[in-house]
Amino acid sequence: MSENVGQLAIEQARKNGGKLEVISKVDVNNRKDLSIAYTPGVASVSSAVAEDVSLAYELTTKKNTVAVVSDGSAVLGLGNIGAEAAMPVMEGKAALFKRFADVDAVPIVLNTNDTEEIINIVKAISPTFGGVNLEDISAPRCFEIEQRLIKECDIPVFHDDQHGTAIVVLAAIFNSLKLIGKALADVKVVVSGGGSAGLSITRKLLAAGATDVTVVDKFGIINEKDAEKLEPHHLDIAKVTNREFKSGSLEDALEGADIFVGVSAPGALHAEWISKMAEKPVIFAMANPTPEIYPDEALEAGAYIVGTGRSDFPNQINNVLAFPGIFRGALDARAKTITVEMQVAAAKGIAALIPDSELSPTNIIPDAFQEGVAKVVAQSVRDAVKD
Repeated sequence: MSENVGQLAIEQARKNGGKLEVISKVDVNNRKDLSIAYTPGVASVSSAVAEDVSLAYELTTKKNTVAVVSDGSAVLGLGNIGAEAAMPVMEGKAALFKRFADVDAVPIVLNTNDTEEIINIVKAISPTFGGVNLEDISAPRCFEIEQRLIKECDIPVFHDDQHGTAIVVLAAIFNSLKLIGKALADVKVVVSGGGSAGLSITRKLLAAGATDVTVVDKFGIINEKDAEKLEPHHLDIAKVTNREFKSGSLEDALEGADIFVGVSAPGALHAEWISKMAEKPVIFAMANPTPEIYPDEALEAGAYIVGTGRSDFPNQINNVLAFPGIFRGALDARAKTITVEMQVAAAKGIAALIPDSELSPTNIIPDAFQEGVAKVVAQSVRDAVKD
């Protein structure tokens, strides 16, 4: 991010006092309006919902409202900066929900990093909302928080840092495979990064049909044979990846690989390693703001397709392509959960937005502002719910 953009963001925030406001859908201009919007008329609405709780989806804002919840423990690349400092990001997320999918989102930051406390708070406020978007919660706590809330809430809960990025990566891979003439079941994929995004990307790839995925973290290739050294979430992923039980470094993992997916650290991928990959290597270097390797360097080293998380290069892997439409579809379908099948369907919907005739190494994924992205994703999700 340039200093100029950062300064503009501060000036915008100071001028507007944040990014959001509440606007009433009903007029309250006279005594009759007041009696309908509030007392005594509102008692009839409350009584109707008390008799049939499902009417909350028809008679309140629940049907179109999502909570964007963070504890401020993993905000962007800034780390654990606290609840108040997380608020601008949550406001921005809410603004994107509204802009791209007409979903009303409420930012909620929690002044606690305690897993049980977060779970209990979100459960307690869940009657207000039709869904919960978890955001910027550090690993490994984010895994338990999301899984517990999915089980214990009756509304969809979605940790976007994990799944939003994974859905868009999967869409980009679908289109990349068309260009390199290979099938997902036949390619070798290396995922650099054993955090929430890397593990979710891996699971989406496997769910979509990948058979050869290797995950590499800062200590090297994750190998089931090292079970006693692995954290529980890494042991789980080790059981379904690296079935050749390879050990070593990222360089070792890339030998013969078709696709590199980086959600790790700046400069993690050295240019000379790309020559060890298969023909027409695909590189997604998404560490932000500084990627594992810059696109021009990767292309010079032989990469055929390159994507990053940045907006100043082609093929931006931007999770705004996914989460607004995901929630739009889930809310419309009154879904209780956002399943892996729904997420893979969303990835296929995103990929289909680029016609085969327009696919090229620099055009594998829609632009964030391409018309109709959220509608297509929402329809894909709704269709998956029906199935």
